Formats: sequence, C-alpha cells, structure tokens
Amino acid sequence: MRAALLSVLVLGIGLLGWQATTRGGQLALPGPGEVLRAAGPLLADPFYDYGPNDKGIGLQLLQSLRRLLTAYAGATALAVSLGTALGLSPLLFRAVNPYIQVLKTVSPLAWMPMFLYTVRSGEYAMLLVVMISTLWPILTSTAFGITSIDRDYLNVASVLQFSWRRRLLRVILPAAAPSILVGMRVAIGSAWVALVAAEMLVGGVGIGYFIWNEWNNLALSHVIVGIALVGTVGFLLDTLLGLVARATSYRRA
Repeated sequence: MRAALLSVLVLGIGLLGWQATTRGGQLALPGPGEVLRAAGPLLADPFYDYGPNDKGIGLQLLQSLRRLLTAYAGATALAVSLGTALGLSPLLFRAVNPYIQVLKTVSPLAWMPMFLYTVRSGEYAMLLVVMISTLWPILTSTAFGITSIDRDYLNVASVLQFSWRRRLLRVILPAAAPSILVGMRVAIGSAWVALVAAEMLVGGVGIGYFIWNEWNNLALSHVIVGIALVGTVGFLLDTLLGLVARATSYRRA
C-alpha cells in the first residue's frame, strides 16, 4: 500500500511538472488535459478502417503486436535451440562467444538496410529486425543457464539411464528455465522498442507508423497518446513474463 501511494505521488508530481512546462506559443507541448481530450476520440473508436493511411489506433496496435509475437516466437525457438547447443558444448561456446559479443552490440536497426535489400519487403524486414533484437538475450541466457546446471541432476539422469531426448526435456531445459525466462523478459522489451522504431522507418501500418504519421500532421497530442500506449503495452508484456518467471521459480521450489 505504501508503495502504491508513493507511486501515485510520483505520478502526480510528474503531471504537475509536465503542466508547469507547458507555455503558450507554437512550440509549446500540449498539457495533460489536452492530451486526455485528444485521447477520447482515439480510444472511443479504435478499430475503424477508412483506408491504408487512416486506421484506428487499436488496429495499428494489433498489427504491431502481431508482428511482435510472430517474430518473437520464431526467434525464441531459434535462440533456445542454439543456446542449448552452446551450453552443452563448452568448447563450442568459447569459440563462438566472441562473435556473439560483437554482433549483440550492433543496433537491430543497423540491419534494416541489409534486410530491405535482401528480402525486398518492408514487412519481412521489420520481422527480421525484431528477431535480431530477440535472439541475443535469449541465446546467451540459455547457454549460461545450461552451463550452470547442478551436475547432480545430470548424474541422476545418467544413473536412471534417461534417453538423450528425455534428459533434455525432463532435466536440462527445466533446470535452465529460470535463466531462459530472464533472457525472454529482457528480449521482449528490446524487441518491442526495435519494432516501434522499425515501423517509423518503413511505414505502412503499426503503432510506430501511427506516432510518426501524427508527428507529420503536427498532432502532438496524438503522438503523446501513442507514446503512452507503447509504454503501457511494454509494461504489460514485461509483467506477464515476470509472472511466468515467478511461477516457474515457485514450481521449482
């Protein structure tokens, strides 16, 4: 309760500070009241569709979430598979790790020109950007989780003569699950950030495109509504994966 009250207090101070910075003139940012008034029509009918360049904010958000979940699921499967292989082979992990450290420091958006040139599709290029931003956190956390497994678990599996498939599914992956979920939680945030930025660059449909298009129309109140919606969705995605991670920890305990 104290934390909730403090959180409300921080929000109130932030809104007051925001309101205090608004001034008259052409360059003034819209205040909280103006943004709330602008959000009303956007949220009252969020799923209208009047053509390619005139869609409701709800449809824009759904399109972005579709891209995110599609690319995130594919990248997670690939990252867990590669991370498992690296975690089970310390020699291979040491050989490949320098390249991983180099590649993971490259901004996902830096790959956009290469993706646009190779796949010749803005839609697929955005999906690949999301996959790149998802891949490295999950891959490294999976490899770390597997290398950190208590050897007693593996010894018991050997004594019980588990098959390789059963050992992987019943011992290795469950033991590494907390580390994998940590990587997935980090990756969902970076993937969401990369997707919104990619949609601004490529255009079409999506919450990132909505924000950029409203900026071109000088509708700053709509831009702020879009930013708030992006942050809220990111918070909800992180919270969901946090709940899954805690449930996994409780099950292991």
